[in-house]
Amino acid sequence: MPELMTKAVILAGGSARRMGGGDKPLLVLSNRPILVWILERIQPQVGSLAISANGDPERLKDYGCEILPDQTPDLGPMSGILAALNWARQSSPTATHVLTVSGDTPFLPSDLMSRLGSAITEHGAPMATAASDGHLHPTASLWPITALALISKRLQIGEGQRVTDWLRMLNSQTVEWNTSPVDPFFNINTPDDLQEAEKLVKLIL
Repeated sequence: MPELMTKAVILAGGSARRMGGGDKPLLVLSNRPILVWILERIQPQVGSLAISANGDPERLKDYGCEILPDQTPDLGPMSGILAALNWARQSSPTATHVLTVSGDTPFLPSDLMSRLGSAITEHGAPMATAASDGHLHPTASLWPITALALISKRLQIGEGQRVTDWLRMLNSQTVEWNTSPVDPFFNINTPDDLQEAEKLVKLIL
């Protein structure tokens, strides 16, 4: 597997306010934490995988991944993306990109890394972002590690705090996925979403 496609980070640092607080990735879906669903889908696609999360890392120790706390807090998903880029650069100096995915998306596609990587290679784009049903999923992106310095600089002066800002600035290539029988980027934000996910599980098992 090319070095471009060997690193991934699960973004699990959100506050889950609409779920009443706590860790969304540790919510149980069909008798297993959402995080287990994500790990099963992403680990076969990559050489190494980490989790971006704040708080006590002991609660995640049983999942076998390095835990990356936010180095620059209060930036939403960009805090986790910045941590992912730093980790990828430090852990593998020859890597060119790092994949990020949200910690509340249990149905991620098995070809996520390969299709995003192919889009970068085929179109000469610096990065690639997933989409489905005409909607972008900004946190499901393959990020260029060379953008780390620019992202850090802009965030330090209060710019580029939205992930979508960087998709535009880095000219991300969009890659569309089919939503049948289930949207692979369905995300769980509310108790109703979790109930809906229980129904969707039956369509993919």
